[in-house]
Amino acid sequence: MNTIEPSTTNKHPLIALAAEWILPMTQTPTCDHHDLEAPQWLDNHAIIIQDCKILDILSRDQILARYPDCEITELKGMALMPGLINAHCHAAMSLLRGYSDDLPLHQWLETAIWPVEAQFVDDEFVYQGTQLAIAEMLRGGTTCFQDMYFMPDQIARAAQQSGIRANIGLMVVDSETVWARDASECISKGLSVYDQYKHNSNLTFSFAPHAPYTVSPQTLEKLSTLSFELSLNIHMHLHETAAEVFDYQKKHDIRPLEQLHKLGLLNPQLNAVHMTQLNEQEISWLEETGTHVIHCPQSNMKLASGCCPTGQLLDAGVNLAIGTDGAASNNDLDMLAELQSAALLAKIDCLDPEKLSAYQALYAATMGGAKALGLEDDIGSLEHGKQADIIAIDLNQIETQPVYNPVSQIVYAASRNQVTHVWVAGKQLLNNRQLTSLNESNILNNARSWKDKILENKIVQKQNSEL
Repeated sequence: MNTIEPSTTNKHPLIALAAEWILPMTQTPTCDHHDLEAPQWLDNHAIIIQDCKILDILSRDQILARYPDCEITELKGMALMPGLINAHCHAAMSLLRGYSDDLPLHQWLETAIWPVEAQFVDDEFVYQGTQLAIAEMLRGGTTCFQDMYFMPDQIARAAQQSGIRANIGLMVVDSETVWARDASECISKGLSVYDQYKHNSNLTFSFAPHAPYTVSPQTLEKLSTLSFELSLNIHMHLHETAAEVFDYQKKHDIRPLEQLHKLGLLNPQLNAVHMTQLNEQEISWLEETGTHVIHCPQSNMKLASGCCPTGQLLDAGVNLAIGTDGAASNNDLDMLAELQSAALLAKIDCLDPEKLSAYQALYAATMGGAKALGLEDDIGSLEHGKQADIIAIDLNQIETQPVYNPVSQIVYAASRNQVTHVWVAGKQLLNNRQLTSLNESNILNNARSWKDKILENKIVQKQNSEL
């Protein structure tokens, strides 16, 4: 591999992460995963980190010859790979994990989630809920997440303090919420948050209109203009359920995706989330316009929303990324479980065991996410000059031995509990399963406190309704 000459003036030490396997994720898969060059991993290599970036990747026996002063961290039995990118979540909703389950999407939203959000969501809820989510994500190997929720200033605050990388969605809906009176105020307040945090190297921003049924075409047209002017992505729920598409078409005499196409919103700056209801024409539009699709398989299965046609999308050349959705509808933020579900669901959906191979699934959860967020030059693969967003997975466990193929083992056998170390921009945020930048005890206490508040209110409401 190419190398970058180490700086002679930088005072920061060189660090070598030496592992049994390194998965660079630099090979771009085609619709035929057999076209990949072999192998897709490096045996007994090391990654050299200087400051926040990857300086070199070289064989284990070359480390001291080329970098005699580097500090070597031995990671025996472990695989190093790019950090996972959770391309869609509602982080603060971790405080509503398990609050309401086993309902269809709109019933779940209208009878359970929206009422409790209207009563409890405030700055403290969002800040502490996002802290809980970040802690969970880091322990599961997620180094970057794309969020969509109210109070984006509190999401940015929590992300900045933790050291994780994040794309903060500037939430937009037409109706009044706990965040703003209307879409215009959503945009105005969101842009103020963007101005406040835009110089933080670990934070990026996108406009996050909730969905076509909560955001008017006029608002979407305004966001389209702003998106191009400010070079900000648009991150939006789209075609999540058959009922959503049917109702929208009945009301507007056009399917939601076609409406967005007419507004010029199908483009490389759009992250279209869920996309369980697609026809051949719509898949063609996605490919032609470079629109990214964010697949959330477990949430879609749990809410019985449908199945994103990932096999057809990959065959058409559409970039696929993976998200967990919120822990209120998933009920976790486990990206390893999510990409395994994605790989398995594609096979049964197409009745083809070759659809969404192990490598393709892992690529979607790393480089696919980086491309969707417009960060492919910085993260998503392990290459010289890229940010050192790296995770270590311990494969020397009963559940993942023997290892014939580390890619297969990570996708089909490993669990998030085997993620041992996490670095974001070269800073270690998880060390032997222990968080280094967050107070686990405080986060747990806050989560339990919110549960008590919400349950107490639920009991009081029930008693009042019975009077």
